[in-house]
Amino acid sequence: MEIKKVKVEVADPTTLGLFGLAIVTLVASTQKLGLTDGLAFVLPWALFLGGVAQIIASIFDFKHNNLFGATAFSAYGLFWIGMSMSWLIKLGCLGETLAATVDVKQLGAVFVGYMILTIILLISGLKMSKAMFFLLFLIVLLFLGLALDAFGFGHIWHAVAAYSELAISLLTFYVLAAKYLNSFFGKDLVPVGAPFLK
Repeated sequence: MEIKKVKVEVADPTTLGLFGLAIVTLVASTQKLGLTDGLAFVLPWALFLGGVAQIIASIFDFKHNNLFGATAFSAYGLFWIGMSMSWLIKLGCLGETLAATVDVKQLGAVFVGYMILTIILLISGLKMSKAMFFLLFLIVLLFLGLALDAFGFGHIWHAVAAYSELAISLLTFYVLAAKYLNSFFGKDLVPVGAPFLK
């Protein structure tokens, strides 16, 4: 009996994952900066763009054998789904009992965990473009700000988180443009900088 292997080609999902990250951090940063109010219209973008879009990207990155993309997009996608659930609990949408027992320090522990993950990714970022390295650095800064704010170290850390999140969004749009346009035209139209390590 003859066995044939069929290879299914799929497009690079990175641009979808980057777009999900760019949109959710843009919307969330406007709320943290006080430019918008409430979480009602942050939630759908956190759930679908921050969560679902990045998880879809991670699934196809697993197929591409892209360890970095698969790890980052799945971890951050699940983060935004977890944050969406946390906001629903805080708002009382899942019942008064849960809302009454919220302890923001538990979120602080999550932020510390994600900061550790991002530091690990940041080290691998030394072999990626400078743009990707600085994007990961900003994500570390975001989680540091979120963690210290959650643990009550002062409002300054809320501001650090807010501004770093806005910077993440803007830089992610830039990296997205580079990834898409450079790939589409087959040349480096949008520079991203050589890696620190070769």
